[in-house]
Amino acid sequence: MKIKVLGAAAGGGSPQWNCRCPNCISLRNGAPGIEPRTQSSVAVSSDGDDWYLLNVSPDIRQQIQDCSELTPPGNEPRGTGIAGCVLTDAEIDHTTGLLLLRENANFRIYSTPLVRRWLNDYFPIEPIVSAFVPREWEELSLGEPTALVSGKGKASTLRVTAFDLDTHPPLFAKAHTGSAEGSVVGLIVEDTATGGKMVYAPGVEAITPALRQAVEGAQLFFMDGTLWSNEEMITLGLSQRTGLDMGHIAVSGNDGSLQWLAGLDIPERIYLHINNTNPILDTRSDEFRAVRETGVRVATDGDAFDI
Repeated sequence: MKIKVLGAAAGGGSPQWNCRCPNCISLRNGAPGIEPRTQSSVAVSSDGDDWYLLNVSPDIRQQIQDCSELTPPGNEPRGTGIAGCVLTDAEIDHTTGLLLLRENANFRIYSTPLVRRWLNDYFPIEPIVSAFVPREWEELSLGEPTALVSGKGKASTLRVTAFDLDTHPPLFAKAHTGSAEGSVVGLIVEDTATGGKMVYAPGVEAITPALRQAVEGAQLFFMDGTLWSNEEMITLGLSQRTGLDMGHIAVSGNDGSLQWLAGLDIPERIYLHINNTNPILDTRSDEFRAVRETGVRVATDGDAFDI
């Protein structure tokens, strides 16, 4: 399985357009040790030709430009290496890119039924993009493997299994009532031809039994690295919301994710969906060194893996 990090940052990217946190200032000043990052998305492929996007960020145009595998192949006047898109939630930073892919390109979209409903009722992406090109929308059932198939009907050897992470509606869907099952999921992606297994979990509120079970036997694990500390945004004077208020576990602390990641027997453990305020983005920081000392990586745009 081939894996490419298209974007490693959380919503807003890094630097964020309206932010003057220490990281954003360093990036605008061209300081050493810190790199700009676009909003989080990962591309996976079993053959190097057909690529499936895990979430589609507002930065997708630039990400395609930076990833030649996604640009028009062959001699056709138009085309794309994108065979499908798999969504973990309905958040703006994970779905808005679908609007930019509205032109004539044939690929499928995969999501849970609830995410699809929200992308019709509250943030009507499905009816908007379908007005340009009809989209086949495949529904992911929790715990059930789904084979990934291109919009042209070409089967891959990849299958994806969604597992529940959190019942955390996006801000635009706060009016939702009833069950929120399937609102935020992680993805197990397996290559049935090679046995490769990766787990993608950019939105994690707590280390749940479902998450612990999902990562068993994985060779690569992308973990939510949004904030270093739960009150990071409040301390910087940027928000009144904690990380948990936003549905994201902190990296540090006894209840943080790093302590758990450090003990996992997984060859590649990688923080992704990293907020522009998080000091682990700066390789000169003590926080970055604390992460690397455990063997955990901090993702950058363009990272590539084969498992």
